[in-house]
Order: sequence, then C-alpha cells, then structure tokens
Amino acid sequence: MVARRLSKDESYWYIHKLSGGKEGSPYLPETEKERLLRVIDEFVTVRERCLREIKVQGSRFLAAVFPVTDTALVDSCIAAIRKEYHDATHHCFAYRLGTEETRFRYGDDGEPNGTAGKPILAAIDREGVTNTLVVVTRYFGGVKLGTGGLARAYGKAAQSALAAAPKEVQYLTTIIRATFPHASIGQAMTVFGRFGIKVLETIYDDEVHVRVDVRLSHAEKVKRELIDQTAGKVVFK
Repeated sequence: MVARRLSKDESYWYIHKLSGGKEGSPYLPETEKERLLRVIDEFVTVRERCLREIKVQGSRFLAAVFPVTDTALVDSCIAAIRKEYHDATHHCFAYRLGTEETRFRYGDDGEPNGTAGKPILAAIDREGVTNTLVVVTRYFGGVKLGTGGLARAYGKAAQSALAAAPKEVQYLTTIIRATFPHASIGQAMTVFGRFGIKVLETIYDDEVHVRVDVRLSHAEKVKRELIDQTAGKVVFK
C-alpha cells in the first residue's frame, strides 16, 4: 500500500534519503504524533532504471522502470523511451509520485481504453513503491490479444521489471532553522549527529545560525532536545 501524506502544515517538503540516525532518543520520549508521523513519513521507491522484456503471442513488451521525483522528469523519461524505441507500436505508461494518493497518471497510447495504463499502475501499487514510472513499449507481433490479453500482458511486463528493480527506503523531511550562542554549538551538533541530520548551511556572526534537513517524524523531538541541550538558548525561525 502506498503511504499517505499528512496535510501541508510544514513550511515545505522534499525528499531526502536518510543516510543514518536512530529511530528514537534516550533523552526525550516519543509523542503519539511523532509515532504516527514515523509510520507514514517513509516510503519505498526504485533506485535505478531497470528493463525487462516478455513475449506474448509474437508481441514484444519491453518494460522500463525509472525513479522519478516530478512530472518534468516523467516527461523526459517517456520522451527518451520514445526516441530509443522509435519504431515501436505503443509506449504505454503509468507513474505514482510522492505519498499523496492522488499524484498518479497513466496512458494507453492508442491501445484500447484501460488495457495498458491501468494494469501498469496496478503493478506499481502491488509492488508498494512510489516516485516510480513504468513505460511498457510494445512491438506488435501480428496477433491481436483482445482487451483481456492486452491488460494481462502489460501488467505482467510491468510487474516483471518492478520485481527486478532495486529498491530503497526514503523519507519525507522538513527544514529547521535555528539560532543559538557559540557556546552551544557542541550540544547542538551532538543532537544533529544523534539523529543523522544533514546540516545544509551554517552562518557565524554574533550567534550561530543553522539550516538543517530533518526527517519529518523527528522534527519536534529534535526541537525539544535542542531546547533541552542548550538550556533554552535556541531560537527557531
């Protein structure tokens, strides 16, 4: 099942693959809100392009899987497939983006309505991945497969490529901007290290100003620990 995304109550969202960090903290307990966020702020996607081919009654079905993050990249990948297999009969596709259940699209590219794009999308959802595009290219083999046969062939081709594609877990993250005294930098960096947080920017003047990338479900706990570790001398912007 594709994860559900919360309402947009954060400043902005984007995707960042977490390279380390721990799920919990030995200092402050996890709240119920944080526990629920932890359940839904992670998702699975494909790591790299993968290609598989099946043959059904003389027709060739070439399924290409791509990791994608936006519709511009989707369009670029589909265009690349059309160029690579320019002599093919059809280039049908489906994709799902993000963790919102409404961010998907599919296309039959001239095949009978519902016989290609929908089965490809169903394969994506069965695999439980998002930020994923599948394009299935068909070379007609001279035998008509019928609507049922087409749907099964497109779905099977998509499923074979999805099953073979390497996967990875990614996370929804948010940005925290914090300011604290120079004397508190050690404590702040200890908190960042404990959660595997990526420091995006550090500015030094009379105080220290940081912009950090935090896994969504860790954000409130990170703020509480910064307050605790700096004795309340941190300001969030």
